[in-house]
Amino acid sequence: MKSIDKLIESAEQLTNQGLSQGEIADELNVSRETASWLVAQSSEQPSKGTTAESPVDVHVDWSAIGRDSHRLSLLGAIMADLLSKEGEDVDLTVGIGKSGAPLATVISQKLDTDLSVYMPSKYQWNADETGSVTGSFSQNFATIENRDCYIVDDNIDTGQTMTETIERLRESGGTPRAGVVLTDKLGQSEIEGVPVYSLIKMVQMGEG
Repeated sequence: MKSIDKLIESAEQLTNQGLSQGEIADELNVSRETASWLVAQSSEQPSKGTTAESPVDVHVDWSAIGRDSHRLSLLGAIMADLLSKEGEDVDLTVGIGKSGAPLATVISQKLDTDLSVYMPSKYQWNADETGSVTGSFSQNFATIENRDCYIVDDNIDTGQTMTETIERLRESGGTPRAGVVLTDKLGQSEIEGVPVYSLIKMVQMGEG
């Protein structure tokens, strides 16, 4: 089975489990547009499933790290090292969603900060729905107001989720100092004036 067919099958399974297209994008580490395309393909007949032109995207599978706590802690230590150059004033690490939270937990321990988790609006997003949705900070973790913050996620696609998180932190009285991700498809060193570090930058090669 081709890898694209596996992604379509996974998108169908996740849809049947009740996940939104935004959550599917997060689970499969693809953009929202790609997630919408995968869901659309999964609703077609198998013989017609990949006839439409697919979005230009890269699927990132880091489950070999995520399923092992020792590997996760080692990777978190590397990400913490990237952030450590930002100084000692930062006292809060914010993980984005289900993927960023475990990484942020390791990083906060390494850098001796408090921990917060932001659930982005994409978890409620579907391409066929209208109306605005907003994300929120979990009430089970540290507060944001008057805190200098690091932001942690697994991947940057278009930068939309990172931008949203930065804006929500500022609205809540926090000061984003830097962000860090495993992989970066956007390739920008800053988002909304906040430096963003990545372990791997992906560059799409092609005409244009």
